[in-house]
Amino acid sequence: MTKNTTVWGSLAVLSVAFFLAAYFTFAAVQGDYGLFRRAEIEAQSAELRVHLAQLETEVARMEILTRRLSDDFLDLDLLDEQARDVLGLLRSDEIVIR
Repeated sequence: MTKNTTVWGSLAVLSVAFFLAAYFTFAAVQGDYGLFRRAEIEAQSAELRVHLAQLETEVARMEILTRRLSDDFLDLDLLDEQARDVLGLLRSDEIVIR
């Protein structure tokens, strides 16, 4: 072999190695499982956790209200509020301003 062929062969091997390294680096940063996608998924995950916490709070509030309206539990304040709202009842010591 001549010296010229080994130079071109070495250059070809280095070029292929460089392009493979560039491709895998690009894929690691911008690919479907890359760093940018991971940051995007983590931000979305944090947002969904906040939303889940809000929904859990709302469900807990509804469970408490449901329990307070059940036959086993009598909450006089809630009963008074519902009677006022649904039936339009008033206490004798109240003054209505319209």
